[in-house]
Amino acid sequence: MKSVHCKNEPASRLPVRKKIGFGIADIGGNLFFTAMGFWSLTYLTDTVYLAPALAGIAVMVAKLWDAVTDPLVGYLSDNTRTRWGRRRPYLLFGAVPFGFFLWLFFTNPHIQHQTTLFYWALAILCLLNTAMTCVNIPYSALTPELTSDYNEQTSLNSYRFACAGIGTIIGAIVVMPVVGAFPSKSAGFSAAGALIGSMLVISTLITFFSVKEPACSYETVAEKKPPFFSAYRSVFKNRAYCILLAVFVLHITALNFLQTMVVYYLKYIYQAEHFSSTVIGALLICALFAIPIAALISKKCTKRASYRIGLSVLAAAGIIIFFIGHRIGLTGLLILFIGAGIGVGFAFATPWAMLPDAIASGREAVHNEGCYYGVWTFASKLGQAISTGTAGVLLSMSGYLADGVQSDGTILTIRLISGPVPAAICLIGAALLHFYISPKKTADVR
Repeated sequence: MKSVHCKNEPASRLPVRKKIGFGIADIGGNLFFTAMGFWSLTYLTDTVYLAPALAGIAVMVAKLWDAVTDPLVGYLSDNTRTRWGRRRPYLLFGAVPFGFFLWLFFTNPHIQHQTTLFYWALAILCLLNTAMTCVNIPYSALTPELTSDYNEQTSLNSYRFACAGIGTIIGAIVVMPVVGAFPSKSAGFSAAGALIGSMLVISTLITFFSVKEPACSYETVAEKKPPFFSAYRSVFKNRAYCILLAVFVLHITALNFLQTMVVYYLKYIYQAEHFSSTVIGALLICALFAIPIAALISKKCTKRASYRIGLSVLAAAGIIIFFIGHRIGLTGLLILFIGAGIGVGFAFATPWAMLPDAIASGREAVHNEGCYYGVWTFASKLGQAISTGTAGVLLSMSGYLADGVQSDGTILTIRLISGPVPAAICLIGAALLHFYISPKKTADVR
């Protein structure tokens, strides 16, 4: 296969307006991830009244479907050739379905029969996750398209994750006030879904019109491409990428356990569901302020060191929450979650900043970034699927009663899923980082 030379090599320095325009899509994207991460399971169990085991299985199966479609969309975007480029058409045509299906999910169908309700949840979640994949995978693969400069990629990701932090915070604080402004939870969640869905559409389209792929990104499609499975086999030959991928999966799995249980923890241990937005918002605001500190440590030391700090802080927070979180009152719990936010911030953007380096260490002449990003999100969603499904099944096994008084066994289950389980997973990830060898010895993955 011939090496491809770019006629319009991405400029070594990108204008700030282009970096902001690129990042804005992640405001809407992280509104989605926050709303689904913190509210999807509790919405299904306590508003739609789907049994927790069925709710967890529906989310899990839909995430598995979502994970399967990621590599396919990554491969398709690598081989797309249009006047808009390889990645941007997916943003243009995927934005409206993405927002629409989010609203549809948060609109209670008022179905009484559990089996029918399960299939409704499964169908809507599969459609929603497919629409999200069609936008998110090509969007993520835009990073190395826009610039090949090492420092500019780091800067571009910083703008992206600053916008992601804004979207995450909005997603954390907007849901409960909107829900509370309506006479019923069903009406409130539908309104919140409409609001977030609209923001998704607008932010995605802003990015589409704000950035332009260099001509080389779609001229290279004319070169001979490897078959689907060959393209993905080459991805798994990249040792640095595979280790980073494994750590990222563990990190996402742990974080998903924690965020899935926050609302349950406040509602059934402190009878303070209304306090959810405050706790989640404080955690994420702290995470946002921790991101530039993590970036500074990455430059002074290594990105690997920054990532380890994040995972270690998350593990410590999980252990402390389990042992004293239920006894220190809402103010004390809030302080603990603010501390956990430091770990979230350090682990939030760092793996994404490490990813282009890991990709570059094993990429062949053909530009197959979509395959790398497809596998990346496939694996992370696999972790999300397993953690959400496991949480739902464990709640059912413990005798969970929606909106009821929970048994001591159920309370213990909520505490375990919120603390020791994610803590142990984070510690395994931190240990695994020891085997991550820098693709660039001089940079040491900074």
